[in-house]
Amino acid sequence: MFAEKDILNLTVSERIQLAQDIWDSIAQVPECVDLTDEEKLEIDRRLDVYHKIENRR
Repeated sequence: MFAEKDILNLTVSERIQLAQDIWDSIAQVPECVDLTDEEKLEIDRRLDVYHKIENRR
């Protein structure tokens, strides 16, 4: 585990990379991410908006 002081000693660029690496590791096991029904609906809503915008292009 990282202690907060260790993270704060990283450069901003290194912290951004760390955050990206963490998100990437979560994306590798999407079945482990529990979403509420409300969160699933919000994702569907945002995807609908995205697809509508993309279809205009």
